This record gives sequence, structure tokens and C-alpha cells, in this order.
Amino acid sequence: MSEKIWGGRFSEETNLDVEKFTSSLQDDIHLFKADILATKAHLHQLRDKAIVTHEEAENLEGVLDQLQKERDNGTFIPDDKLEDIHMNIEKYLTDKLGDTGKKIHTGRSRNDQVVTAFKLTILNRVDTVILLLKELLVSLINKAEQNKDVVMPGYTHLQKAQPIRASLYFLAYHEMFLRDLEKLKFFKKFLREVPLGAGALAGSPYGIDRFKIAEELNMRQPTANSLDSVADRDYVLDILYCLNSIMLHFSRLSEDMIIWTSEEFGFVKLSDAYTTGSSIMPQKKNPDVYELTRGKTGRVVGSLIGMITTLKSLPMGYNRDLQEDKHLFFEAVDTVEQVLRVNIGCLNTLEFNRELLSDKINKGYLLATDIADYLVLKGMPFREAHSVVGKIVRYCEDSHKDLVVLSYDEFRQFSDLFCDDILSKLNVFCSVDSRDSYGGTSLKSIETQIDNARLNMAENKGV
Repeated sequence: MSEKIWGGRFSEETNLDVEKFTSSLQDDIHLFKADILATKAHLHQLRDKAIVTHEEAENLEGVLDQLQKERDNGTFIPDDKLEDIHMNIEKYLTDKLGDTGKKIHTGRSRNDQVVTAFKLTILNRVDTVILLLKELLVSLINKAEQNKDVVMPGYTHLQKAQPIRASLYFLAYHEMFLRDLEKLKFFKKFLREVPLGAGALAGSPYGIDRFKIAEELNMRQPTANSLDSVADRDYVLDILYCLNSIMLHFSRLSEDMIIWTSEEFGFVKLSDAYTTGSSIMPQKKNPDVYELTRGKTGRVVGSLIGMITTLKSLPMGYNRDLQEDKHLFFEAVDTVEQVLRVNIGCLNTLEFNRELLSDKINKGYLLATDIADYLVLKGMPFREAHSVVGKIVRYCEDSHKDLVVLSYDEFRQFSDLFCDDILSKLNVFCSVDSRDSYGGTSLKSIETQIDNARLNMAENKGV
């Protein structure tokens, strides 16, 4: 006869390979603290419904507290023969209290027990990510503030397009990561629906008050349908999507920094504390933080795809496939927290090579659009102005000249609308400050964006 807690109808011991294959202990050990909290909430209902006496409830809660202390000081070692952490907790109670410990699972299933502990744990980890995102957002605002006077090339298709203030770049990522923050906050409302009391799939016959359980666990409300309670993993997909969005944004930022720190660009200098060297080439200073961030994005993408694939075509109700959810989630959230921490430090310490940028910003044809805009303001239709400036650029290419060095007479070769004031327009600061529409790169617009961002952060307190 099997010695498993569920082994009453089994006549043979579980095959050792099956035990190893089905064990989730390595992943659900993360649920320990949440399971203790949820077990106490369940216990209070058993007490209120006289399924356990007040004395039994007091003893059970005391042993749960003792177990938590042993876990905290490292003296509690889970038994991997017991499948998961939930069975370990129940076995501990039974060993300490005998038949009283055996009462703790009355009116609940591992199905609703596990998803409750998982939701509570995800909430805790999401709050950690939210706090780190807020720290990142403040760093991006500070970086924008510090570099208002830096003008750099803006790119499309990785080709120089128009000059922008470096602040605009950092504020762009501020907007991207702010959306990630808001999405995480939105999806928390689904995490705060508690499944405990749903049983295996059909509910509980013991009169358990699920609304009181939700209140005790600081959750918004109980889940509305017992079958959906144990079958649903949409909340895992929601959070994994948000974590993917964070990583995709970091991957794009990383690509920029890898390019900009190269000798060919040289726009940015990274701190020695956030770079590494070569085992053979003494001159190397490698942007490993950004390369690894870009690489680790694949892990988080893989977790989302894995979860989607796991859920595809599952029949309604609990299926053991769902055990995969914890490994996929913890792999992703561990990676994102690590990436956030190291990238905040890297961002705070990077510096622009201002002298080099000042030289490079006047090379090439970054002001081509400004010249077209000049002609439009003189009365020329934009499409005609576009064509005229295209011919000017071709002339510069053939003459091996930059736009900013052209003379008034050279401009007049292409249109009589050019006046001597065109030369005053060949200035990148004039260009950026002309882009004064809401959200643009002018100094006034940048300062408005910074003010709005700081106001948002001041109002966006807590988790």
C-alpha cells in the first residue's frame, strides 16, 4: 500500500522515476510563505465553522508559526519524496499534532490551495518589479535632466535622420517603461481574486466564507466560478506578457548602447564598474551588461511561449500540465529583477562623449529636413522643397561637403527663395528648438516632459 497522503486507493509504491518526474518542489518552494498565510486563512474558516475547535486551531496556527521560523532560519528541510511544498507543510502539521494536523486539508484541494499561494507569490514579485521600474523611471528622468544641452543624431533605419536632444532619447524610454508599469498595475486586479474555497473544481460543502478569506488575505474578492478558479492561468500569461514587454524595451536600449559604445560611434562611455575586459586583448572594454541583457530577453520570451503552449488545447479543469506554470514564471521574473537592478546602475553611471558628439552632429546631412522646412515657410510646396533639398544633398555628396559648410551662393544655385538668413538656420540647436510641438525635442518641450514625468512619479506612489 502506498504511503502517500493520497495513497489510499493505491496498492503499489510510486516508481522513483515517476516521483522525480512529477515533483514540483524545486519550483513551489517559492510558495512557502504564501501557503502558510493561505493555510491560516483556511484554518480560521474551519474554526468558525466548528470543523476544528478553537484549541485545535490555536495549536495548528502555533505549529505553522514554528514552521515558518524554521524555514526562515534554515532548519526546515523539505522532503523531496513528498512531491511539493504543500504536502511538506501538511506532513509537518501531522507529525507535530497527529489527527489534528490531518484536519487542515478539510474543505480544500491542492488545486485551489496551490493557485492561491501562487497568486499571492506572484503579487509579491510583481510589487518588487514595480518598485524597481519606478527606480528606473527616476533614473531616466535624471538622465534627461542632466543632458538637456547634449544634441545627438536621431536615427531611422539606423541612418542619421534629424538632430535631437539626448534628453528626448531617455524620455522616450521613460514612456516605454512607464507603460510597462501601468500594465503591471492593471493586471494586479486579476491576481487579487482569491481561488481558495473553490475546492478541486466544484466548490466546498462546509459553508466556508470565501469573502472573509479574501478579506483576510487582502485580496479584492473571491474568484466567481469554482471551475475557472482551478483551470485559469490567464493571470500568469498577463504578467509574463508584461515581463516580456520590459525585456523587449531593455533589449532595444541594450542594442543602442552596444552600438554607441563602439569605437565607430563613441557616443557613450560606460563606467568600469559596469563593463568587463578581454582575457587576451588588453585594450578591450566590453559592454557585457547590455549584451547579456539582450541575450537574456530570449529566456523571458521563452517563458511566455512555453506558457501559451502549455495552455493550448487543455481540457477544462485542473490538469497536471499546469504545474509547469511556476517554473516558467520564476525563470522570467528572476531574470527581469536581475536585469532591472544591473541596468539601473549601468544607466546611472554612463556618460555622453560630449566633445565627440559636438563634432559629429555637424557632419553629413542631419539638417536636410530643416532646409526643406525653410523653403516651405518661404512659400514652396513641401514636395517641391523635398526635391530641391534632395538635389542639394546630392551636390554635397559629389562635392564631399557637409550641409553646414555650404555658402549662400551655393544655396542660391538651387532656389531663388534662399535668402542670406539660411546660414543662421544651419545650426543644430536652432533645429532642435524649432521642434516645439508637444512631445518634441525643443528645450521648452523637453522641460515640460521632465516636469510632467516628475509629477507623475510623485503621484505614483506605492505599488
